[in-house]
Amino acid sequence: MNKVYLDYAATTPVLPEVVEAMKPYWNEKFGNASSLHSWGREARVAVEESREKVAKVLNCDSEEIIFTGTTTVSDNLAILGVLKGVIEKWEAGREVRVRSEEKLHLITTQIEHHAVLDTFKYLEKQGFGVDYLSVDKDGLVKLDELEKLVRPETVLVSVMYANNEVGTIEPITEIAAKLQSYKALHQTVQDKVSKFQSFKDSKKNIYFHTDAAAAAGFLDLDVKKLGVDLMSLGSHKFGGPKGVGVLYIKKGTKINPITFGGHHEGGLWPGTEPTPLIVGMAKALEIASSVQRLAFSKTTVLRDKLIKGVLEKVPEVILTGHPEKRLPEIASFIFKGVEGEAVLLRLDAEGIAVSSGSACTSGDLRPSHVLLAMGIPQEEAHGSIRFSLGRETTEDEINSVLEVLPRVISDLRKMTPKIS
Repeated sequence: MNKVYLDYAATTPVLPEVVEAMKPYWNEKFGNASSLHSWGREARVAVEESREKVAKVLNCDSEEIIFTGTTTVSDNLAILGVLKGVIEKWEAGREVRVRSEEKLHLITTQIEHHAVLDTFKYLEKQGFGVDYLSVDKDGLVKLDELEKLVRPETVLVSVMYANNEVGTIEPITEIAAKLQSYKALHQTVQDKVSKFQSFKDSKKNIYFHTDAAAAAGFLDLDVKKLGVDLMSLGSHKFGGPKGVGVLYIKKGTKINPITFGGHHEGGLWPGTEPTPLIVGMAKALEIASSVQRLAFSKTTVLRDKLIKGVLEKVPEVILTGHPEKRLPEIASFIFKGVEGEAVLLRLDAEGIAVSSGSACTSGDLRPSHVLLAMGIPQEEAHGSIRFSLGRETTEDEINSVLEVLPRVISDLRKMTPKIS
């Protein structure tokens, strides 16, 4: 049986060049990068050279790069760390107790990865003001709604670069521009309104964070072009090892640690740096950046072939996500009349790996929160399957899927009540 892996959005294989780059740091150059002796200095050089490589791809200074454990860690540090920083700065100049109507305000979207969404829900339970931007039927954030939600108490906005389930690319640069316009328009007013004097410093910055895990490897990660203050990445999404992530923090962003125990990574992520993983991630990102345009073009062609074939060969199917503003590697469908989990298992038996949503929620029987936010009925959302391609995907693999999938769907529908 020829196996076909189409779940690259969940994780990617570590590239051979990455494995080679990491090898010396497992046992030959094994020093602790914080140690002062030659073994430690050797590891420190590798860590800092990797930081420079990552910074080059993101078009920022190396001092703005923090290495973490995963994208989830980076998301949590960005959100909680910035909030702690704002509170510390804010409370340092306060003389009166915070009034309930003055509570800090945060904005995110209804379709974020749970690493972001659950963090905001936690903060909401702690009493912070939180608003969740809705999206249209294609998964695009409603920009007009953002304009209505931003207010003087707003200190952080977090919108993912591209959705990991349906592939819709969000208008990050437009959001950044709108936030800048808001700050410029309201700064003078904020300085004069006594009710919000306690927010004076924090209002000069509505920090903008984006989770770019799904976009890495295919979209431009230039933080200056995007206009973001913080960006989260995870190595294993673009051919690097699992267990290491990146957080870009723009200079001037007030951020406090959320874990404690050491001076590592500017005190923001304490613990001995995993030198082999950091070296591997930097190498993987360097490679991904160098082949980005070619990978985007090749993968788009194969994705479109898959979409066209599925829509032609399988009746009662819906393509989810934006038809044009979508990642080149993701094709997500709803197959009416069947359960997504059943489709996944049948395809797996045929040697084809796909997903019924985000890998982080694969054990959850509830329908995707992303699809529900897009207005898709709950009964239909259960029939969702995500095909995610990688740089290694071939046309023969797509042909194999198009040969097997129609039969699998047909067989499953025969076992369930007829679709209306």
